[in-house]
Amino acid sequence: MDQNSKAFKITAEAPDAGKRLDFLISSHLPDCSRNYAAELVRKGLVRVGGCVKKAAYRVQAGDRIQGKLPPAQVPDYAPEPIPLAVLFEDEALIVINKQPGLVVHPAPGHPGGTLVNALLHHCPPIEAIGGELRPGIVHRLDRDTSGTLVIAKTASVLEHLAHQFKSRQVKKEYLALVHGTPREAEGVLTLPIGRHPVDRKRMSTRSRKSRHAETHWRIQARYGGLTLLRVRIKTGRTHQIRVHCAAMRHPVVGDAVYGGRKSGVARAVSLSPAAARLVEGVSRQMLHAWRLTFTHPLRQEEMMFESPLPPDMGGLVAALRALSAGETACPPR
Repeated sequence: MDQNSKAFKITAEAPDAGKRLDFLISSHLPDCSRNYAAELVRKGLVRVGGCVKKAAYRVQAGDRIQGKLPPAQVPDYAPEPIPLAVLFEDEALIVINKQPGLVVHPAPGHPGGTLVNALLHHCPPIEAIGGELRPGIVHRLDRDTSGTLVIAKTASVLEHLAHQFKSRQVKKEYLALVHGTPREAEGVLTLPIGRHPVDRKRMSTRSRKSRHAETHWRIQARYGGLTLLRVRIKTGRTHQIRVHCAAMRHPVVGDAVYGGRKSGVARAVSLSPAAARLVEGVSRQMLHAWRLTFTHPLRQEEMMFESPLPPDMGGLVAALRALSAGETACPPR
């Protein structure tokens, strides 16, 4: 064990009886999430009465718990002064409107210039949360998807928000501009999603190992051969909206991976020359995380945040609305 590791001792009292071991550890140690506590237990860094237990072990009154916290893993990426569109910030969390093109966290091919780099500059203490390599990141958006993201500032807030996402208490609403016009005004897709059987970089509704995915959609506005959908997702599978829209044969405009401009569906849609020129200039998927609603971990109040459309998508929608002057195109409400 590294000499910089911090030892801790906890004696379980009567009110602690029956609690899970990982929960008890996280509730006693600052900036130690339950997931991180469970990881310490799995690695054998925690003993109960000198014995290794499982994270789910139910603590008994009088149990003596000893362990060591390894030094926080310091990422080898640096803070960068990347501008952030902050919608809200307090001592617990930050809510931002992520710009398209911004990768959420460093990965092969993207060692810098990410949201994590920006957060380390904007709020340096965030890097120490529970030894996590992805500081404060609760959920993600694809690089070319814009919109609302919430980031935790402390381990307890991270744990609370993660639980809300996992238990599907968070309401996530998107705006998606798609090719074609669905026959119905609204609908629900429950096609399971998993890794593509051949291309491992893609997701598919025909995967050998898939998971339940649920997407609710309704038409927000029609623009000739294009439609603005308001989408609410119950689950959070990778590329879920893009995959489900493609499965509906209404791929997201600009999505070259799952259909978009290059698909037969997109080419088959009849557009006016002016609308076709507008679509031809699109360089990324027209998908925006419009609204996010969750319970504030400290205030226990429901909070809702909306991100305005970025200039490229907002400009495209405005131009299409102008071309379809006779169409009904109500703003999101």
